[in-house]
Amino acid sequence: MTNWIIDESHSEIGFKVKHLMITNVSGFFTRFTGSIQTDSEDFHDATISFEAAADSIDTQNRQRDEHLKNGDFFDSSNHPKISFVSKKVKKIDDEQYKLLGDLTIKGETHPIELDVLHAGVTVDPYGQTKAGFALKGRLHRADYGLRWNATTEAGGIVLSDEVKLNMEIQLIKQ
Repeated sequence: MTNWIIDESHSEIGFKVKHLMITNVSGFFTRFTGSIQTDSEDFHDATISFEAAADSIDTQNRQRDEHLKNGDFFDSSNHPKISFVSKKVKKIDDEQYKLLGDLTIKGETHPIELDVLHAGVTVDPYGQTKAGFALKGRLHRADYGLRWNATTEAGGIVLSDEVKLNMEIQLIKQ
């Protein structure tokens, strides 16, 4: 059994949401942890657990971030952690995988499927073995109780329900 952890300083947990249906607003979670256990060299049998601090959301706008932390969205004082636990890894080829698991946000848990690109394994200048992955996925924020929205004067909606996930993950072999 090989244990890996997420290298926070070389990883990004990002998302995009359509605003006014004309532009994407991006954000990140800046505090997170994750562990991976695997018996294989290629991660096809990996077991993954991940947590992000809901109040570490950063969209480069303090007022918006405060709104996202309150009860309209993440309610981070009552639901401090966003978590993911893997159920299955499906290897498609040497680089592409599907990762299936349960995502919990604001006390609501739903299955999610992520597309994973395995970028390889290398040894850094300090002798640490590192593995790189890019993950993409989508979720519907209303499924997780993040239902706040507003309408424009013309009757359009302010925020899309669909959230695009985009993560760059570097693992450190333990």
